[in-house]
Amino acid sequence: MTTPNLDQLCINTIRTLAIDGVQKANSGHPGLPMGAAPMAYTLWTRFLKHNPTNPEWPDRDRFILSAGHGSMLLYSLLYLTGYGVTLDDLKSFRQWGSPTPGHPEYGETPGVETTTGPLGQGLATGVGMAAAEAFLAARFNRPGHTIIDHYTYVLASDGDLMEGISHEAASLAGHLGLGKLIVLYDNNLISLSGPTSDSFTENVPMRFTAYGWHVVEVADGNDIAAIEAAITEAKAVADRPSIISVRTILGYGSPNKANTHEAHGSPLGEEEVRLTKEALGWPVEPAFYVPDEAKQHMRLAVEHGRETQRLWDERLRAYETAFPELYAEFAHALAGELPNGWDAELPTYAATDKPVATRVAGGKILNAIAAHVPTMFGGDADLAPSTNTSLKGEGNFRKGDYAARNIRFGVREHAMGAMVNGMALHGGIIKPYTATFMTFSDYMRPAIRLGALMNLRTVYIFTHDSIALGEDGPTHQPVEHLAALRVIPNLTVIRPAEANETVAAWKTAMTSDGPVVLALTRQGTPILPPEMVGDVSKGAYILFESAPNPELIIIGTGSEVEFGLAAARQLAEEGVAVRMVSMPSDTLFARQPVEYRNQILPPAVKKRISIEAGVSFGWNHWVGDEGIIIGIDRFGASAPIKVLYEKFGFSTKAVLEAAHKLLGK
Repeated sequence: MTTPNLDQLCINTIRTLAIDGVQKANSGHPGLPMGAAPMAYTLWTRFLKHNPTNPEWPDRDRFILSAGHGSMLLYSLLYLTGYGVTLDDLKSFRQWGSPTPGHPEYGETPGVETTTGPLGQGLATGVGMAAAEAFLAARFNRPGHTIIDHYTYVLASDGDLMEGISHEAASLAGHLGLGKLIVLYDNNLISLSGPTSDSFTENVPMRFTAYGWHVVEVADGNDIAAIEAAITEAKAVADRPSIISVRTILGYGSPNKANTHEAHGSPLGEEEVRLTKEALGWPVEPAFYVPDEAKQHMRLAVEHGRETQRLWDERLRAYETAFPELYAEFAHALAGELPNGWDAELPTYAATDKPVATRVAGGKILNAIAAHVPTMFGGDADLAPSTNTSLKGEGNFRKGDYAARNIRFGVREHAMGAMVNGMALHGGIIKPYTATFMTFSDYMRPAIRLGALMNLRTVYIFTHDSIALGEDGPTHQPVEHLAALRVIPNLTVIRPAEANETVAAWKTAMTSDGPVVLALTRQGTPILPPEMVGDVSKGAYILFESAPNPELIIIGTGSEVEFGLAAARQLAEEGVAVRMVSMPSDTLFARQPVEYRNQILPPAVKKRISIEAGVSFGWNHWVGDEGIIIGIDRFGASAPIKVLYEKFGFSTKAVLEAAHKLLGK
């Protein structure tokens, strides 16, 4: 039991550490930590189930600082509660190589659950974590044996709630009834450029009530008892997520900058730091002062966390004895390991089979894999009949059936991307996936970018990958999207040519250590003989050649490989030494050793042609200045596929004409 004086001492320790960190860095956001310190302290000392000595403990509560600009609040909490963050780390806030970067980064700091900063992302990621907890609890818990039972807490700002992604995510969370999701809303009425009333006057409690959330309001952000009562009330509501609106004062304690936007995103300044510490009854010097009583009290989290996990470990051992097969599945899932035989039933295709759309082949492959990977979990943006991404016989994840494996995200691409990131971060979900049309990848690009930044093991399925989707027209025909996705670091983009390459693409995606995009066709593509399909995991391979030392190389991706291959065969009949290269993934190919790349694309061969139904941007890297790029550097049009290919120059004839031009024929 703490005394009010000790509580206040700890809260002011958090505040002043944040003030000093920002001041020393001469950069950062002091206002949020100063105002939100009481609610964060209350959560971390009275409710948060965690083990600072084991930040990866599976049954820990997750805490997400969605308002990532207030990162010094989180770093101060991590230091004080005994994570692997030192006082020197706080002093090196925002410096090169420091584990305390400007915004929280997953993998850089122990205890940071996800990268945040782009506002709204953290909240939506938290919805994904809460969905993962609900799914795993439904799948693995048994009467008398509860091994998954934890909460996801999010601290969000007004900026988070302004962003469109928060509307998408909150709407779906309410629909799903994710009762173990609790959002603490730092309602300070101030944004970076001025009062929120300049742009944000909606009734937030009414908005979330309409979403189906449980809403609690705390009138005074310094009232620890009221905050504690609000969190207790939220935890008692099991059938709805909860939001607690806490009326705080931005920059609390600063005599001249509290309650103004000046405290939001800039250091207080030396004089205001001095005045603030005096107003809080705090020693002006030394900076980064931590009273022993405050540190000792908050470090109780270490022993408490060890004991909480010890009790869980006992329950887990009892679970293993009672349900050995389920335990083995659970252990594999937590380790992120694919079970033996996960690829045992992948379909095979013969050259005599009729053309198959790679989206159709992809759906069969997905189902064949999911049949052997029980915690594979994902869904689509209201496009399952078109993307072919439903897991057959598995049901829809919903309130009352959290063990189902198809999650219907609705038309919410941005939230979908962030939620799948949250599922991957949570652990236990093997290769969570999303699906939508490729043109709508733009709607989820910020989430894809964060997934790539964190190098998460997710799969983003984008069908209808080119102008070949036809009559829906340019609004739905992606032309720049492949290039835009390929330039995202850490992201692997694979565009298979046909069904057998699609099988190989899925195998590559399942064994990849980072995020993967699968770009799939709407239209059928001819099946390549299986013996012709090379190593897709290397990004490119020789599909056909008429001589070992080619004078001309044709490079194709996806559905356009058909045209390149037909042209190569005709050129071979004309006596041309020609090589056809299928390049389903230039991102994978670029990571190969230079020896392999030179083997596939010999530098001495300057006569090169690429064909892809997308913008030409990026292809110069592989084709060179002397080659010809067959692409589409304009928007598409509404027409049947054959007409579009003819009008935009995607054909065997176009490749032959380019070849003859290069060869001087």
